[in-house]
Amino acid sequence: MSLYRKLLERQAADKPLRVGLIGAGKFGAMYLAQARRTPGIHLLGVADLSVPRAKDALTRTGWPLERIAAKSLDDALKSGATHVGDSVDALVNHPALDIVIEATGNPPAAMRHALKAFAARKHVVMVTVEADAFCGPLLARRAAEAGVVYSLAYGDQPALICELVDWARAAGFDVVCAGRGHKWLPHYYTSTPETVWGYYGLTPEQAKLGGLNPQMFNSFLDGSKPAIECTAVCNATGLVPPPNGLEFPPCSLDDLPHVCRPKSEGGQLHAKGQVEVLSSLERDGRQIPHHIRWGVFVVFEGDTEYVRRCFGEYGLVTDPNGRYAAMYKPWHLIGLELGISVASVGLRGEATGSADGFRADAAATAKRDLKPSEILDGEGGYMVYGRLMSAADSLGIGALPIGLAHKVKLIRPVKAGAVVTWADVQLDAQDDAIKFRREMEREFGAAPRVRAAE
Repeated sequence: MSLYRKLLERQAADKPLRVGLIGAGKFGAMYLAQARRTPGIHLLGVADLSVPRAKDALTRTGWPLERIAAKSLDDALKSGATHVGDSVDALVNHPALDIVIEATGNPPAAMRHALKAFAARKHVVMVTVEADAFCGPLLARRAAEAGVVYSLAYGDQPALICELVDWARAAGFDVVCAGRGHKWLPHYYTSTPETVWGYYGLTPEQAKLGGLNPQMFNSFLDGSKPAIECTAVCNATGLVPPPNGLEFPPCSLDDLPHVCRPKSEGGQLHAKGQVEVLSSLERDGRQIPHHIRWGVFVVFEGDTEYVRRCFGEYGLVTDPNGRYAAMYKPWHLIGLELGISVASVGLRGEATGSADGFRADAAATAKRDLKPSEILDGEGGYMVYGRLMSAADSLGIGALPIGLAHKVKLIRPVKAGAVVTWADVQLDAQDDAIKFRREMEREFGAAPRVRAAE
């Protein structure tokens, strides 16, 4: 039975899924635009540090004032309207709430909110993928122990990649590679919030007029976000990182099966069963026609002559030998698609992607030579970017996850291009986010440790 039909049944029975949103930024606002149009959904409340900003997000996305006028969560429950407030605790602990959407974008805060939700026996849809990257496996375990579902957010690329991987495997195919597209050139690693708009073809004035956050957009550009998202995919699917991190090979949609096959067969992969991010630019800066910058893909293998013949009969683009083929989704709509996660979690009890192991990590890596006493400024900033690496390599060198590399003080110099380690920074060992990450390393860190690739 379809999710939509199940939602209609909920609506007809006057038993809607009651949803709470934490964080009314861009992703949250995009969900709000669709939530008011979705049957069987009651947005019980929105919690944001700025109530006026949250109310503005609701009105900008088409919510009538009378639907956001509930004076309390109890009032919202009785009236079917939505309460907007600044208390996460009140929202998460309301007995009528079914599902929490965490969309703050703050990794430590997102971890705390998820744990509060599990304690209150609420399902969690984790939009803040940065939190999943640094502690997702342990969050998923804590959710299971509480008898609730913890899920990646459909519409964001990691969940869409997980869906394609699951499709391929459920159809009996071996997955050779899966990932997403990106606009990428090697020097983007060193981009800062001051240089980012030039790479996007915008002036600072245009960016300001559009309300665009330079550090957030720089986290997309400098490789941090691709590393974070691929970490989530590896930990949810069992796919592995390339041994030297993401390589961003240039690739068009028609070349997916050619590029995403092993190097021993003429492709760019180190091995079958890995993630990769494909660049929409040639290395000389020329844009590739028919690229997959905004989309996601999976490359899979036909292991018999019969299956490979079927690939040809049904028009799939393959590698020259006809062995590898691809499926892809050329775009993603982030928050506009988030309702799929809400419905899947609430109606099927099924996550749209969730970590089941610690296989990959996104490690803080120096953009320039860093000096003692400098304060790290996190992903997309001036000092570090996120590098995808195996969990074994990360544990072996004591890499600091990019999700915790914000407002921490360096106590040792770090050369440009080197991974920042726990020993390089001054941290509060009693901080709950640091303690939770260390607990995850202990619980999931039994895999053999190997030396990180140079």
